Amino acid sequence: TAEEGAAGSMTLNFNLPHETIYSGAKVSQVIVPGSAGEYGVTADHVPVVAQLKPGVLQILHDGVAEPEKYFVAGGFSITHANSTTDISCPEAVKIDDIDAAAVTAAFEAAKSAFASAEAESVASAEAQIDMEVSKAMGAAVGVSL
Repeated sequence: TAEEGAAGSMTLNFNLPHETIYSGAKVSQVIVPGSAGEYGVTADHVPVVAQLKPGVLQILHDGVAEPEKYFVAGGFSITHANSTTDISCPEAVKIDDIDAAAVTAAFEAAKSAFASAEAESVASAEAQIDMEVSKAMGAAVGVSL
């Protein structure tokens, strides 16, 4: 019955600074790219707060075989005792919307910026972060950088 299906679902709130992707959405599972490792969240999951690393956030909807996939650059996931998970990210892009050539170009630009930056400088750190995010995004779409 629909009531039984709802009992196995959890509530997802997925927010970016400029957009709400989901608010109060009923989903069956969320697979989170936590900084300590990827993990799945389902209904009645133990409460947990996790920092997200650049990677793929997967949302599994009831009755849909393929997960909805977003590349996230980082952020936080907070799972509450009431089967609600809040995900807050500075940026998220649907995997299907990522252009592999643009990812490769961004990685090469960051690599060049890193090479020309003064060691231990802010520019060096920013370029290193850009390279790491580009590598993770490339991995999400099957491009090895």
